[in-house]
Amino acid sequence: MKQIPENPFATYIETLPANEQNKLNDFFTEFNMHCLMAKKEKKLLQTDFEQALLYYKDAGVPLDTALDLLDIRNLGGFYARPSILWFALDDAAKIYPLSMEHGSMSVFRLSVYLKKTVSPQLLQMALNFTIKRFPSFATTLKKGFFWHYLDTTKRRFLVEAEHDIPCQPLKVSLSGSQSFRVLYYENRISVEFFHVLTDGTGGMTFLKTLAAEYLRLSGAAVSYDETLWDTGETPDIAEFENAFAKVPLSETASGFIDKPAVQMSGRLSENKPCRVIHFKMDAADLKAASANYHTTITVYLLAQLFLAGKAATDELSGEASIQVPVNMRKFYPSKTVRNFSMYCGIRLPLSQITSLPAMIEAIDAQLKQKTDKPAMCEMLTATERLVGTLKYIPLSIKQPAAKMVYGFLGDKIFTNTLSNLGVVHLPDSVAAHIESMDFVLGTAITNRASCAVVTINDTAMLSVTKMTADPTFEEKLYALLSADGIRMKTEGSPLYEA
Repeated sequence: MKQIPENPFATYIETLPANEQNKLNDFFTEFNMHCLMAKKEKKLLQTDFEQALLYYKDAGVPLDTALDLLDIRNLGGFYARPSILWFALDDAAKIYPLSMEHGSMSVFRLSVYLKKTVSPQLLQMALNFTIKRFPSFATTLKKGFFWHYLDTTKRRFLVEAEHDIPCQPLKVSLSGSQSFRVLYYENRISVEFFHVLTDGTGGMTFLKTLAAEYLRLSGAAVSYDETLWDTGETPDIAEFENAFAKVPLSETASGFIDKPAVQMSGRLSENKPCRVIHFKMDAADLKAASANYHTTITVYLLAQLFLAGKAATDELSGEASIQVPVNMRKFYPSKTVRNFSMYCGIRLPLSQITSLPAMIEAIDAQLKQKTDKPAMCEMLTATERLVGTLKYIPLSIKQPAAKMVYGFLGDKIFTNTLSNLGVVHLPDSVAAHIESMDFVLGTAITNRASCAVVTINDTAMLSVTKMTADPTFEEKLYALLSADGIRMKTEGSPLYEA
């Protein structure tokens, strides 16, 4: 006769006095009122609560305190109401799903490193409580006749232990699948987003909210201010608007197409990425090094990336180009957590990539010109015209054309990318529990490296995503930064088999 495995939670209940058993019965009765999902999903969500309660029991947390932290009202009505919302893709997101045809998927990662090891039971509950605050994330990607769209899915969103190469494609073709993943490893919480959902600013808003909710469940006295969303607040339609629609189009369109750029040398890896390297820098040192050249951190880093890139190519002529994403919220204030970024390309002939003092003035001038409001409006207009030409073409037909534009031309006109999220601000009650953060870009098709930087708590983390095992680029970059007196540690993944 097959033996039924022991249920640890049922065993735990039997050890409790009658009054505490009654409290748990009342707790799960209220849970049933707040959770009207399919039987399988409901069981998973109930198990999450049970696992969290067992975690608190083992940690010596009194039952009353545990029930208060896990208050069922934190679920709101999200799991009790049927799905009715759907979201048309924003203007920047419409091209991303089309690129999946040739094996490319635009995924990026944001991570927070806490000062203590992450509890998966509490992280799962933090996600259960957080997702209702982000209705445009609680969606699944679907195909319409002309465009993809995001359809709300009421399900239990999963937290997973990290065991794979960062920024791998998500299986968005599955029914009810999610377009983001939440991962944990030791003291790190990571969220990987398909770019169709959000940009770096929106993704950071989600990560900060998730981390704060995790810390609250861990017993921290979390406070909220304008830098941090409260999961208990009701979502505002402005937080999920297509903010591109508010930008007036310019009379001219430019910046979307450019000539091919010099690429770094090195055989492309079959594993994408084949390595991720983090330069964990003292933020004060980085700021001082930039000040020594009378420039900004972004311009300083761009100059160093040009020098490192030149050392990593066998090309002797041509132009190198670094893509720089631009947050449109600085021109058109918006609370949206959907995509609201454009980009520009900073270009230099290889012959002019010589030394920082000689390059900084040229880089600074280009950056100011190409990232100003008129230039960004011209770029947006070019994007609008591309989308407009495809508007009434059935999805099955437009996919190959969009693949060519996005997948090949869009990649080859750049050598590298530098995305700088700047300084992350959080209430002291949350920041005190955080060691650092990192921002990792997914791989392009031909670019050998992509770079991203984010700063918090006096630590600036520059992350390099590699597409080749050739170490020249990162070795040169380390030497250049060290020569300017920047204290840092290098961390990251091993070299995945190339």
